[in-house]
Amino acid sequence: MADSIVIIPTFNEIENIENIIRKVFSLNIAFHVLVVDDGSPDGTADAVKRLMIEFDGKLFIEERKGKLGLGTAYIHGFKWSLARDYTYIFEMDADFSHNPEDLIRLRKAALDGADMVIGSRYIKGVNVVNWPMNRVLMSYFASVYVRLITRITIQDATAGFVCFNRKVLEKINLNEIKFVGYAFQIEMKFKAIQYGFNVVEVPIIFTDRTLGESKMSTKIFREAFFGVIQLKLESLFKSYK
Repeated sequence: MADSIVIIPTFNEIENIENIIRKVFSLNIAFHVLVVDDGSPDGTADAVKRLMIEFDGKLFIEERKGKLGLGTAYIHGFKWSLARDYTYIFEMDADFSHNPEDLIRLRKAALDGADMVIGSRYIKGVNVVNWPMNRVLMSYFASVYVRLITRITIQDATAGFVCFNRKVLEKINLNEIKFVGYAFQIEMKFKAIQYGFNVVEVPIIFTDRTLGESKMSTKIFREAFFGVIQLKLESLFKSYK
């Protein structure tokens, strides 16, 4: 039984899903993989099911009906993983923007005592490849904005490459997580810090997808912008113990 599982949410990732799964399983540390697919019409789920025959007992899929959002996909994956004996639970994109080899570095930081490890694009300058400048600036200053409003010190607040020790996810009430887009990433980091967990950033190089389409939208950005204010205001009336 591996102690680590990588949750990969998917919607129309047929170009990437087999390659990313094979890459994770090629690493010299045993990771299991859980794909949470939101009814991809392009056959993503079918591709995963074919691979499950080859990677029996290491690859799993949870299928949901309809595009329900990144945050709810991860919450679904977290609950599935907590019902099993995994100690380290990872978030990772399907499109190779996160280098699977960095899973080992994030896990090492967790083994060294971090409760939550963030694969950070901004802890050492700006480590982003193939993004247009407006996207880089939007992402970078989103984290500046989060630090300004919430007073947390995380450099990459919207990062989606994360390792959780299971005790963090057991402490946070997953049923109370409100946001579904990138604001979900901010909310999880904010609450982990509020509960006093040791949150560490590890520098990574983020490379924009070369296959498939980005899921970013104006609605997601708006949720993050106003959600940060909501998080901060609600924290003033909540006891984190």
